[in-house]
Amino acid sequence: MFTVAQKILGYDLLSLCLQGPEEELQKTVHCQPAVFVTSLAAVERLNHENPKAIETCVAAAGFSVGEFAALVFSGAMNFAEALYAVKVRAEAMQRASELVPSGMLSVVGRPQAQYKHACLQAKEHCVSLGIEEPVCTLASYLFPDGRVFAGHQKALDFLQQNSRRLQFMRTKPLPVSGAFHTELMESATEPLREVLRQVEIRRPDINVYSNVDGKRYMNEKHVRRQLVKQLVSPVKWEQTLHEIFERTHGKKFPYTYEVGPGNQLGATLQRCNMKAFKTYEHVDVTTHGDD
Repeated sequence: MFTVAQKILGYDLLSLCLQGPEEELQKTVHCQPAVFVTSLAAVERLNHENPKAIETCVAAAGFSVGEFAALVFSGAMNFAEALYAVKVRAEAMQRASELVPSGMLSVVGRPQAQYKHACLQAKEHCVSLGIEEPVCTLASYLFPDGRVFAGHQKALDFLQQNSRRLQFMRTKPLPVSGAFHTELMESATEPLREVLRQVEIRRPDINVYSNVDGKRYMNEKHVRRQLVKQLVSPVKWEQTLHEIFERTHGKKFPYTYEVGPGNQLGATLQRCNMKAFKTYEHVDVTTHGDD
């Protein structure tokens, strides 16, 4: 997979993942293909160690770029074509993020925190600094009271500096280069729309849930439309988990595997549904002791 990736991307992704430099890997232009390939490489590992988990899988979802990996896994897209689309998406998002100083801020709020009102105050602050048409909006719903804000950097600075007054318990800037999943990504939509016209997309063989509204993809047109919309819409991850794991009382929860780098999605599942989390497992692509 990494050999194919090197041909499509024009650089050695495996070396970048294993040896860095980290600041290069964190650039969205490299980070997105890295997350996509390592996620699907972890699927191969799971298939090798526990083929039944793959054979009996009924649903998949991915966070942001992870949605492309979920669609490849479901048979909706081919690996090489999807990777090319991810490359175009990442380059377009990198360009969009360089147009204006912007970023993302992860927040855990108290139950009484008012996120939309906080956005409004941050935007008013930006206007007072002379920023025209400032952006500050919710870019991800992670779990109850776990949110990600995105927008102009000055708006995010305001949220951090006033976090106690805004009833935020924790704030953490994310190591990303732009305000993803907001209108500041508008210029990236056309390149992605264009590349998705060129790749073959089929109806997924299993249920795949969209970040845009947490609902299942119905057909190939729906996939194309939602993947473009996702760039400028918040990731409704909490809503997706409710949609996937909702079941009648007493019905058993399925095994859930998080494939790829990090276990942040498992952490969100733990906060959204403790019963479902009991049968969760993380599958990394390397183990300590692997060459």
